[in-house]
Amino acid sequence: MTPDDKKRIAAEAALDYVQPGTVLGVGTGSTVNHFIDILAQKMKGAVEAAVSSSEASTERLKQHGIPVMDLNSVDELSIYVDGADEATRHLQLIKGGGGALTREKIIAEASRSFVCIADDSKLVDRLGAFPLPVEVIPMARSLVARRMVALGGQPVWREDYFTDNGCEILDVHGLDILDPSALETEINQIPGVVTVGLFAHRGADVLLLGGEKGVQTLKP
Repeated sequence: MTPDDKKRIAAEAALDYVQPGTVLGVGTGSTVNHFIDILAQKMKGAVEAAVSSSEASTERLKQHGIPVMDLNSVDELSIYVDGADEATRHLQLIKGGGGALTREKIIAEASRSFVCIADDSKLVDRLGAFPLPVEVIPMARSLVARRMVALGGQPVWREDYFTDNGCEILDVHGLDILDPSALETEINQIPGVVTVGLFAHRGADVLLLGGEKGVQTLKP
């Protein structure tokens, strides 16, 4: 089974959590692309609309004829389906490899349930092997980078890349993340940081991992 096959079966398993007639949140990335395609194939008419975390996912949803709403016009989302770059058994995540971490975090906060879909290679004992994305206001990039060095990381500017919010990203290598919640708070308090790709305070409610033996479901 290829990594892409594993992503696909995890994405399909997420359909069990979609409530017909509701508005759902949709994330960004290769695994989510599978989810959007399968959702359109099997449940298109059952979903009222979606709120998307990126322009790329919005375009894909619209191509399938699934209405996309602005989050400001929705009180609450039933579920949010998104992938992860790393995940622990405590359902804490690193996200943002695709650059949509801020909108992803907003939509996760607005959702009753966060269903995370990934292949089983994303499951780790400790977060930090994957470089931690930090979205920053452009003028604060160097300031934030120095603070990341002080925290023990090696920040790398994602050059020639701008988020859908018009901001920049530092990918911080080498962090040994012993307390994800505390580090999330500390980095978010640095002036100029829009948000950090640690999803610890608001982690996943369900983690669906595609693997050779099928889909493994992890819950708190």
